[in-house]
Amino acid sequence: MLNKKTVRDIEVKNKKVLLRVDFNVPLDRETKSIITSDKRIVESLKTIEYLISAGAKVILCSHIGKTGQNISLRPVAVHLSELLQKNIMFLNDCIGHEVKEAVSNMKSSDVILLENLRNHIEEENNDENFAKELASLAQIFVNDAFGTVHRAHASTEGITKFLPSVCGFLIEKEIKALDQAINNPVRPLVAIIGGAKVSSKIAVLTNLIDKVDTILIGGAMAYTFQKSLGHKVGQSLVENDKLEVATQIMQKAFDSGVEFILPIDNIVSNEISENAIVQTALATDIPEDLMGVDIGEKTIELFKNEILTAGTVVWNGPVGVFEIEKFANGTRQIALALADSNAITIIGGGDSAAAVEKFGVADKMTHISTGGGASLEFMEGKKLPGIEALEDK
Repeated sequence: MLNKKTVRDIEVKNKKVLLRVDFNVPLDRETKSIITSDKRIVESLKTIEYLISAGAKVILCSHIGKTGQNISLRPVAVHLSELLQKNIMFLNDCIGHEVKEAVSNMKSSDVILLENLRNHIEEENNDENFAKELASLAQIFVNDAFGTVHRAHASTEGITKFLPSVCGFLIEKEIKALDQAINNPVRPLVAIIGGAKVSSKIAVLTNLIDKVDTILIGGAMAYTFQKSLGHKVGQSLVENDKLEVATQIMQKAFDSGVEFILPIDNIVSNEISENAIVQTALATDIPEDLMGVDIGEKTIELFKNEILTAGTVVWNGPVGVFEIEKFANGTRQIALALADSNAITIIGGGDSAAAVEKFGVADKMTHISTGGGASLEFMEGKKLPGIEALEDK
């Protein structure tokens, strides 16, 4: 359980508070000025509004995009102003003389948004001088960017060496939901693990076997497990160098008394495109010239039965190429089954979060994580540097 200080545990009135948020929102491809999903901004509002109402001088910092892309947070400042119904001052950099001057003129409950942290390569390098520059703007640091806590960057870990550092309400909510689901669940605990590669999920599967009652495997990673059992997988995506690991994971599940359920049928195709011709095949006997692209109807029913009898379901990774409509039914049916179930439903960010949004059932989920990578590493049992660096209660 999270045993870190939060914004409730410190006095912020009239104090300059540097609040690390995750405003890494998707923008339209052409103009890079229209926000296509504001979920991450909305999720940060509780902490921002708390600091405003408490009379803090709120300095917001975030990254958007990747280092070198030079994407601006200006559209976020405009949208945030509308959401808060309050003027947000936007600055053209995150460090430097002009930034310090603007911050020095702040009054209680003012809000400033700094420009993209990743316009400086020092951010991802966790450069000590860059962290010190950021820290010099404020008296308190609050981290509420759950999507970045698995990274030791200047604005998530480095800065904590120079300021009293606590977490915001979003990080508190994320850790509470994930911790409850993994370490103190309402049982049976069912994990649905999908996505393309076994290699990216080895650690999470190994850790979950000690905690869950049932694991349902979907997505392209299932074909590596099937091949390791000697089954025919046609042209399906397989990690041949992970066949032995796949066997070891299944053996560990068997030894631990955990149900490890692979698909029994698949939707198969000659290509991954909207024009593809699809058919159903046994998961153990995919034709040589075809590839698996989704789970089949029998597997959907099998998975749905597990979901409907679960006490808690954790879902990380789609079970098919859901971005293409012909291959989306499995992921859609999983999302709808979760919406219909009485289980506590935890969605591990990333593509799984996109799926429940796409299929219109996001509001039926107990918790949707804002950080795919961070939630995955939490489920792997790893320590998250951006949280470890915060002050203990």
